[in-house]
Amino acid sequence: MDPVPEADVMSLPAELRARVHDILLDGDPVPTRRFQRLINFVVDDQGLGMTYQEDATYTVAQAYAFRKANCLTFTLMVLALAKEAGLDAYPQEMGETLSWREVDGTIYRDNHINAGVRIGSHRYTVDPAADLIFGGHTPAIVSHQRLLAHYYNNVAVDRLQEGQMPAALRDIAVALALDPGYATVWSNAGVMYLHNGDAVAAQRAYKRALALDPADASALFNMVQLLHRIGDRREVEYRQRLARVERRDPLQQFLQALDYEHTGDLPHAIESLGRAIQLKPDEHRFYAALARVYERAGDVGRARTALSRAQSLSAGKTQALYKAERDRLRAVTDQQQKQG
Repeated sequence: MDPVPEADVMSLPAELRARVHDILLDGDPVPTRRFQRLINFVVDDQGLGMTYQEDATYTVAQAYAFRKANCLTFTLMVLALAKEAGLDAYPQEMGETLSWREVDGTIYRDNHINAGVRIGSHRYTVDPAADLIFGGHTPAIVSHQRLLAHYYNNVAVDRLQEGQMPAALRDIAVALALDPGYATVWSNAGVMYLHNGDAVAAQRAYKRALALDPADASALFNMVQLLHRIGDRREVEYRQRLARVERRDPLQQFLQALDYEHTGDLPHAIESLGRAIQLKPDEHRFYAALARVYERAGDVGRARTALSRAQSLSAGKTQALYKAERDRLRAVTDQQQKQG
């Protein structure tokens, strides 16, 4: 399976291009009106009716055919439509996300990509999965090459998970050629080299990732795993580096807590969540996870307190879900008091 040609990733099918001109550009609307029409066209059932699906890494043409897209594909779609509609649109990247994948004990932690649109002095962000993003950080505008590197990186990881090693290696090679200064792609390339039986190439890739970003937690984690596997004494050095990075990284603390919870080590899960909250006190998912662990540990009172904080930091449907959980825990407390 050959990689999708770069020119085809964001190519608009003729039918979709015609709909853009018929719907978005009807009457030659001002840019703000074009932008609003674009958003409505993408999400409304009367338009494309796109639905979010985490594993839907598609080209624009494929997304149009299937009406499904993940964050990256949604961004590709919005940028391609915006360009056709004459809007000033560009890809944006955010490094701190609650998005990761794990395959056979190896961590893939991708940066988050979304679309920005500039109209006059105003800048807008279009993102179907804003709940994945930590607040307080302004997205950075990135190049078209970085955007395409995201696409080929994601496709390569998908191919690896499907067991299509030759295709995975070809796609990751395209990603590296597009953006050789992107540490995340080098880390993921190392994973693929290792799965292909080449530990030497994997180690070189991890070193390259860490030369570009010494605090890349995924590359450090994967390097530690590799050095432990081959019995290399440098494992201690890299493990210490990883520990220093993790202590400053709320997401790593959160992931560590999930691992502790999975193995039933609830005290350490609570401890790691506490550190995550210290580093990022306005992240509602940390408090929701803490509430879940406290309940598993039998401390319903602290679970309710954590859920209260999660509810205060959230909005919309998520806030309503936390309220429903608090009501459920209140009923549990009332029942326990009656029985006591």
